[in-house]
Amino acid sequence: MTVELSVATDSWPIEGGFTISRGSRTHANVVMVTLSEGPHRGRGECVPYARYGETVEGVMADIERLAPDIARGLDRAGLQQAMPAGAARNAIDCAFWDLAAKQAGTSAAQLAGISDMGPVTTAFTISLGTPEKMAADTAKAKDRPLLKIKLGGEGDDARIAAVRAAAPNARLIVDANEAWSEALFERNMAACHAAGVELIEQPLPSDADGALARLPRPIPVCADESLHTSADLERLAPLYDAVNIKLDKTGGLTEALLLARKAREMQFKVMIGCMLGTSLAMAPGALIAQDADYVDLDAPLLLSKDREPGLVFDGSLMHPPRPELWG
Repeated sequence: MTVELSVATDSWPIEGGFTISRGSRTHANVVMVTLSEGPHRGRGECVPYARYGETVEGVMADIERLAPDIARGLDRAGLQQAMPAGAARNAIDCAFWDLAAKQAGTSAAQLAGISDMGPVTTAFTISLGTPEKMAADTAKAKDRPLLKIKLGGEGDDARIAAVRAAAPNARLIVDANEAWSEALFERNMAACHAAGVELIEQPLPSDADGALARLPRPIPVCADESLHTSADLERLAPLYDAVNIKLDKTGGLTEALLLARKAREMQFKVMIGCMLGTSLAMAPGALIAQDADYVDLDAPLLLSKDREPGLVFDGSLMHPPRPELWG
């Protein structure tokens, strides 16, 4: 029996839109891969990201080119060399994991050596906007235990102060998405420190983050755009205190598990993050989340609708995926 590959795209509306330093979006455009062998099928979802030169059309073409190789027996191990890290490999890799779990009659977690999956608390994201708009959005989410605040450079000191005033009891992490300059770094860092921020994601552009080796870091700094795979860790070690693992960057769960293990060995704090996708894209990340310091898998909470069945959330508490969804 051969494994057959099919690929499709879909667009999911974002509740109220989503804004970061690089722009705004109203929809999450995703690509889904299905691998079928006999009565079993496995699924994986990816989110092509323009920041890394990806488009929906390009990712779908890259996936479709691999269909003959998969039909001839290319497996998940071979996939790691057959395709570079990125969204296309992520969708196929996660579909392989799901298919293997279905065929074995067990869970992907057990196949990965994770014996006990439990619920985890995810961050909830506040989009970039004016201080007044961000304070109003934060006030609606002030009872969530962990908020992730999108920042944008100039004016971030006012933004984070407004957010903290609107949610005095929530834990805060922030994500600058490469928007700070060295000139802004000290002022914005001081404002975040005053607001009790626990972690700052990617303050400087990835091609200018060498400055972090000499800039003071009173708050731990987390690599996002600067990190893709475990091969990046040696360079990042003097610059960052934490890493944000996203399956669309690692090229799937296989590399993400390796990256998480190596990051731990190198004393990095670990965040499991996501692009804006559905519960199908988040589900494999739940395996990494079991041992992560920070979980940011809230994308389904930001959508107007999600896949059925999707992940189950109790407020910010995310439950493990059910087999009907993935894994």
